[in-house]
Amino acid sequence: MLLYLFLIIYFFVLITVFIYASHRYYMVYLYYKHQKDKPVLRGKFERLPRVTIQLPIFNEIYVVRRLIVASCDIDYPGKLLDIQVLDDSTDETADVARECVKEFQKKGYDIHYIHRDNREGFKSGALENGLKSAKGEFIAVFDADFVPQRDILNKTIHYFTDETTGMVQTRWTYLNRDYSFLTKIQAIMLDGHFVIEHTARNWSGRFFNFNGTAGVWRREAIETAGGWQHDTLTEDLDLSYRSQMKGWKFVFLKDETSPSEIPVDINAFKSQQNRWAKGSIQTAKKLLLQIMKSKLPLKVKVEAFFHLTNNVSYLLMLLLSLLMYPSMIARINIGWFKMLVTDVPFLLVATVGISFFYLCSQREAYKDWKTRLICMPMLMSLGIGLSVNNAKGVLEALFNKETEFKRTPKYKIEEKKDRWVGKKYRGEINFLILFELFLGVYFTFNIYFAYINRIYVSIPFLVIFQVGYFYVAFLSLYQLILRGIFSNRFTRYLISKRNTEDIITA
Repeated sequence: MLLYLFLIIYFFVLITVFIYASHRYYMVYLYYKHQKDKPVLRGKFERLPRVTIQLPIFNEIYVVRRLIVASCDIDYPGKLLDIQVLDDSTDETADVARECVKEFQKKGYDIHYIHRDNREGFKSGALENGLKSAKGEFIAVFDADFVPQRDILNKTIHYFTDETTGMVQTRWTYLNRDYSFLTKIQAIMLDGHFVIEHTARNWSGRFFNFNGTAGVWRREAIETAGGWQHDTLTEDLDLSYRSQMKGWKFVFLKDETSPSEIPVDINAFKSQQNRWAKGSIQTAKKLLLQIMKSKLPLKVKVEAFFHLTNNVSYLLMLLLSLLMYPSMIARINIGWFKMLVTDVPFLLVATVGISFFYLCSQREAYKDWKTRLICMPMLMSLGIGLSVNNAKGVLEALFNKETEFKRTPKYKIEEKKDRWVGKKYRGEINFLILFELFLGVYFTFNIYFAYINRIYVSIPFLVIFQVGYFYVAFLSLYQLILRGIFSNRFTRYLISKRNTEDIITA
């Protein structure tokens, strides 16, 4: 009886995962169906409007100058542009940012340094505080890990000639995409979100979201939606939906890009993913019922449901992992062939669907997309390996556990030769690493069990799970140990000496 109960739960979880995975196919379908509906620039401002650039930072000593310099280099009339450095830093970043702002003020730039003594509201609180003194009718936001391109405003601002346009978002690209295998996989994951999901949603008339950076807002769209609020960890997603529910149109420019730096430390990456997973579920709890009760078109409501609840799939994937062994026991007791024609097709469609989704994003964005085929199996494994970390965020959101906004450390990593291990910031690490290790061992046992019981068809799927959990756990431990080794004074001295020698040699 207990076995059948496990089996019922297993199939419920499997089918739900299958539904979310199948939604990826639908995104690809919408993307190709609505190619002709891409945004068209229908006019230009005769007189350019005033723009405020907001740069929210918190303890970003390695990248803050890069951000400020690039922002001041943006090609836009100086008399129509003001820049706010919104600094909540508690370390030396404040001194670096303040001096950099003074440097550009002397050069005649309308740039201001705004420091808060507390982090109330975190990033959203800083943005809201800056809005009080912002001079612009339009607000551009760039996070510390971005390097705004000179023509970013000229390529986005004219879409606001349509007075119903509330926000214009550009596509992220990655300065350190080829730094490591981890950054390559992250870039593909983000490409799927930007190239396919954003494009499909926006061009087909569904809601999509501002990504917190590399976009421009109409100030009125922020204010009429209720402003920046900090009751979720994804203030950008929250404001995006509130604004679109007020009738504002959003525009996604797939072909206009903004370079960024993605995490090289897997523990920083996990912290970022946890925050995004938790914040999306918080936003779903806050807004989904309002969306469903509204007079929005059904297609918008359905897509909002999948968009806002998508991270529940990590919790489901974790449950599926834990139920894998009982399901194999059922294969033996019920007959593995009967199970073969029931659960294997679901697993196959789900895994192929995910690979197909990301492969399409690479094909649409890069001429050398075929070279990335080798990354697809590991991409699936990494997604599974993150399920423990992200399921924690989902559960915290579901049970209303309050946590602070944890910034993602940035190290100014742009080329393979750049080093990050000896630098001061680090990603959070917690006891979940032990659970990830346990699951790696658990799936090793499952592979052995499947082999001796001749359930061979399950082994490829089990290996994907095993590799994912071991990769995330071992890389987390390895980088933690590496950071510990490089934290002693002698090693710091060696790094400093080697850096000096590198500079002299160069």
